[in-house]
Amino acid sequence: MTEPTVDGATVEVVHSHLVSAAEEMRAALVRTAFNPVIYEVYDFGISIYDRQLRLVAESTGLSRFLGANDYSIERGVEYVGRENLHPGDVVLLNYPYWNAAHSYDATLFAPVFLPGGEELIGFLCIRAHWMDLGAKDPGYVLDSTDMHQEGIIFPGTKVYARGKPVREIHELIRFNSRMPELVLGDLNAQIAALRTGERRVIEVYRQYGPAVVDAVVERVIAAAADSAHEAVAGLPQGSWTAEDWLDDDGVTGDPIRMRATVTIAGGTFTVDFTGSSPAVPGPVNLPLGATIATCRVAFKAVTTPTQQTNAGHFAPLRVRTEPGSLFHARYPAATFTQWTGTVALELIYQALAQGMPERLPASSGGDVPGFMMVGLHPDTGQMFAVSNNDPVGWGGTPHHDGIGPANHLCQTQARNTPVEVLEARTGMFFERVEIRTDSGGAGRFRGGCGLRRDIRFVTSGEFLSVIKKTKSAPWALAGGLRPDPNQVIVFPGTDREQRVSTRRTPVRVGDRVTLLTAGGGGHGDPRTRDPEAVRRDVAEGYVSAQAARELYGVIA
Repeated sequence: MTEPTVDGATVEVVHSHLVSAAEEMRAALVRTAFNPVIYEVYDFGISIYDRQLRLVAESTGLSRFLGANDYSIERGVEYVGRENLHPGDVVLLNYPYWNAAHSYDATLFAPVFLPGGEELIGFLCIRAHWMDLGAKDPGYVLDSTDMHQEGIIFPGTKVYARGKPVREIHELIRFNSRMPELVLGDLNAQIAALRTGERRVIEVYRQYGPAVVDAVVERVIAAAADSAHEAVAGLPQGSWTAEDWLDDDGVTGDPIRMRATVTIAGGTFTVDFTGSSPAVPGPVNLPLGATIATCRVAFKAVTTPTQQTNAGHFAPLRVRTEPGSLFHARYPAATFTQWTGTVALELIYQALAQGMPERLPASSGGDVPGFMMVGLHPDTGQMFAVSNNDPVGWGGTPHHDGIGPANHLCQTQARNTPVEVLEARTGMFFERVEIRTDSGGAGRFRGGCGLRRDIRFVTSGEFLSVIKKTKSAPWALAGGLRPDPNQVIVFPGTDREQRVSTRRTPVRVGDRVTLLTAGGGGHGDPRTRDPEAVRRDVAEGYVSAQAARELYGVIA
C-alpha cells in the first residue's frame, strides 16, 4: 500500500494536535493529583508513542523522566506482551532496572486502539513520583543496600484490565503504603490523564485517518533525525574526559568516582562512563535507562534544544557503560537515591566544555539540594512526607552572568514546593529564605547566587537531607573562580551542630536546620569584569564590598 503524500501544513497541524494531547494529559494530571510533588513541583514525565514505541510527542516535566519513559515502555511492553494488551488496559511498572528510575517513580502505560478494539495505533505513558510504596523507611530511602528494601515492585502489572480496575492490585498498593489515600489518589490521577490522552489521540486518527497520521509521524521523526545529525556534524570533533566525585553512597561514607568521556566523530555523539566506580553498596547506583536519559538531556541541549522532542532527535547518540558499574546497576543493586544522574549531567557538560568552551557555561551549583520532612501532622494525626528541591546558581557563560537562584538545569519545567505548602503540610516553619551574597563564583561573568534557608521545627519528626555534592566545589571556566559547595547544617549554634549531606535526622520542636545552596561557577578572570557591573552587584546584594575589592579589584 502506497503511503499518502502529506504537505508541510498537514504535518504541522497533525503534529501540533499530538503535542496538544500530551499537554492536555499534563493539565489533567496536575488538576487531579493528591501529592504536592506532582501538582506543585511537576515531578512527572508524559509521553505519546506510535505503535512502534517511537516517541512522537511529550509534555513538559522532568527531562530525565521523559527520556526514561522511552526506555521503560519498551521493557514493559516486552514483559507484558503486545498480544496481552487490550483496550482499556493500564499497566504499572516500577522495577528499577526496567523502569530507569527508583521504585517510587511509578510508570503507567496504556495501549491506544481505534474504536472497535482491533487496530493498535499507539501507546501513552505517564511517570510520576509516589510518596510511599512500602519501602523500609518512610519518605526517601537513603541507606538501602538492595532493591528489596526500597518498596514493593511491579514488573509490569495491570492495574486496569479492559477498562475495569483490578481490585486485588489496588488493594495490594493500599496495604503496602503508609499513605494509601495519597498514593491511590495519584494513581487515579495518572489514569485520568491517560484517558484524556487516549480520547485526544483517537480524535486525531479519526479526523485525519490512520494513513495520514502515520505518514506525519514518519516525516516528523525523519526530520528530527536529520536535524540532530546536522547539529552533530556542526559540533567540534574530538574526545574529552572529565572526572568528579559524589560525597558518598549513604552507607560507607567513601567518595565515589565518576568518569565520562564524550566523543564526537563519524556522525555520532558517544558518552562513555568506562572508568567510573563499580556499583556501590548504597542506593546511588543508576539503572542503565536512567543513565541513557541523563545523556539524552545533555545531548538535546547542545544539538536541537528549541525543537519539540521525538525519537528522531536521539539518532546520533550512543551511550556506553560497564554492566555492574555505578552507571549500569543490575539486580539487586540499591538505586533509590538518584542524585547521581544530576551530578553526571554536569560531568558530561564539563567534558564538552573542553572541546567547545564558547558554547558551554561553567557548572551550576552541581547538585539538587533536596530535603523532606516526615512525621505525623498535629491537626490530622496522619503521616506526611513532603519534599522540596532547592534552587542553586547557574554557571557564568562566555557572554553573560549565570542566573540564580534557579532550579538545577536537569529539572527543566519543575518547580520548588511553595513555602505555604511546606508549612501547612508539615511541621516546618521557615524563618529565612534569601539569596546568599558572594555565593556565586567570581568571574568576568559571575555565577548565579545560591540560596539560604533557615528552618525551625514546630512538630517532631524526621528531617531528610538529600544531596551528594557538599565536599567538592562546582567547576569554573576560563579563569573564573569556583563557588563554595552546598551545605546542610543541622542544629546550628548548638553543641550538636553538624554539617551533613544525605542524612535522616530526628528532630524535635524548636530544633533548627540551615541549608546553603551553591552558586554557579565563574567564567573568565574576575579582574576583567566591567567595574560598573561589580558596583551594581554590590548595590543589589549579590556581591559584598569586600569581595568586590579582593576578587574584582573594584571599590564599591
